Formats: sequence, C-alpha cells, structure tokens
Amino acid sequence: MTDEPAITIQHLFISPGHNFFGHHGKPPGENPMIEVPEVRCLAGRGIEGDRFLDYKPDYKGQITFFPGEMYDDLCARFGVWDKAPSVFRRNVITRGVDLYALVGREFAIQGVRFLATSECSPCYWQDGAFTAGTEEALRGRGGLRAKILTDGVLRVSGSGKAAAVS
Repeated sequence: MTDEPAITIQHLFISPGHNFFGHHGKPPGENPMIEVPEVRCLAGRGIEGDRFLDYKPDYKGQITFFPGEMYDDLCARFGVWDKAPSVFRRNVITRGVDLYALVGREFAIQGVRFLATSECSPCYWQDGAFTAGTEEALRGRGGLRAKILTDGVLRVSGSGKAAAVS
C-alpha cells in the first residue's frame, strides 16, 4: 500500500512493571509510566526497559499504541482534565492515523516495522485509572497491540509517516 498518512508521536512511555496485567483479584501495582523522548524497539522482543520486554515468545503486544484523539474525546466526554494519557498504560500516543485500520497489517513508523495484531481490549481497571464509564467507552477503541518486526528507535516528533507496507 502506498498510502502514508501523516502521524505524530505525541508521547512515549515505558514501565518497569505491571500494575494491572496479572493482578486480577489483587490490588494494582504501583509501577510508574515513565515518559521518555525515545524508545528502542527490539525485533521480536519488545521495548528496551519496558515490562513486556521478552515477556514470552511471539507475544502479540510487544508494543502498544493509543490515539491521542481518543484521549481528548474521553477528557471532553467525562470532564476529566487531571489525568495524563499515561493512565491508559500504552507505550505510544499517536495523532493523525487510524490505528484500527492497521489490524492484521504490517506498517512502519520512523523506519521501524510492526505487525498490528489486535485492538488493546479495555478492562475494568480503566474505570479506576481514568473514571467510571471508561471501560465501556473504549470498547473497540482501546488502542492497538503490535509485534515489533525490526530493530529501531521511535522518537517523540512533530510529525512523521506511518506507512502500511502490506
């Protein structure tokens, strides 16, 4: 595909540990989401320094994406202005690309190739992390999970290209 929509990487986050994943029936963890200017993507492994690095072979969520437009929509819908986009615990906050149109496809951002595997399904933790009703509002729009196909670095940027490659 030759369509290369403009994309902005607005925020990049990593976390050293899981707060919700694997915590069903237990209190959430207290691992911070750390905002960074760049992340090193390692093919087939995950993001250097992130909780899902080498999580398990062929893991479909080695990196996660979330649309900044959805964050804006949720803030306006619920009148929540004191929560950062890091509460959604996704690695890459984007603007200007329909992430869900990429599911099942390979794509590249800033020269790094990914395979979009599925939507990030929201869970009940979202209601506590952001506000009541968030889980329902994010059904079908909770972000994107992907496998990392090539090594490379993603950087917070003014804009760039997200090119679908198959």
